[in-house]
Amino acid sequence: MSIDLAQGRVQRLRQEVVHRELQVLRVESPSPHMRAVTFAGAELAGFHSPSFDDHVKFIFGADAAGAPLRRDYTPRRHDAAAGELTLEFALHGDGPGAAWAAQAAPGQNAVVAGPRGSFVIPLDYDWHVLAGDATALPAIARRLEELPAGARVSVLLQLDAAERRPLASAAAVALQWLDDEAQLLAAARALALPPGDGYVWCAGEAGAVAALRRIFVEEKGLDRKAIRAAAYWKRGAVGHHENLDG
Repeated sequence: MSIDLAQGRVQRLRQEVVHRELQVLRVESPSPHMRAVTFAGAELAGFHSPSFDDHVKFIFGADAAGAPLRRDYTPRRHDAAAGELTLEFALHGDGPGAAWAAQAAPGQNAVVAGPRGSFVIPLDYDWHVLAGDATALPAIARRLEELPAGARVSVLLQLDAAERRPLASAAAVALQWLDDEAQLLAAARALALPPGDGYVWCAGEAGAVAALRRIFVEEKGLDRKAIRAAAYWKRGAVGHHENLDG
């Protein structure tokens, strides 16, 4: 594993990619259109996910051309002591993830690869902002669980009302549930960034995330090194994932 500290307090980590064959241990439904699938297996030994927005490749087999069919998922929870890894799958659309999760059952095999790298954002900033849509929910929920008591965090979360659920955290959380992209962007513009050393993390649809980045950097004057902006999907594209930092 290599570490690059050139970006200041944030750490960029790289790992050797390992393909692991795991077994479904249990399947839960934290909300009507979300499945939380917990995996176990001897090959989970050595799995390391140091950042809340890490991604693993879930491999569904091959497409019609014989190429591996895979999608990115956030490790929602990793319990090394218990030997368990939980991923959350959205049950909407007709993609391979939704189809697989809809029929997932204990005992099934699955292949997970990675994470290849991690972007580790320290927990001790004076304040934090987390913003995104439903695809960002697993990462946001994990980050809130990891933040310590005394941390201050503002959360802007675009999510259908039926999918909203309690998000546990020891931190002081100011949470805004938002109905659509327009509300998400309006809430970002209306948010007053506190004084001190803070960090903004946002993820979701590519166009919305690019707009969020412009709001925080160009309109609010946030340092470009104090924001992480990730496009988890893009309208009209399949399997899109892109970091918009820079």
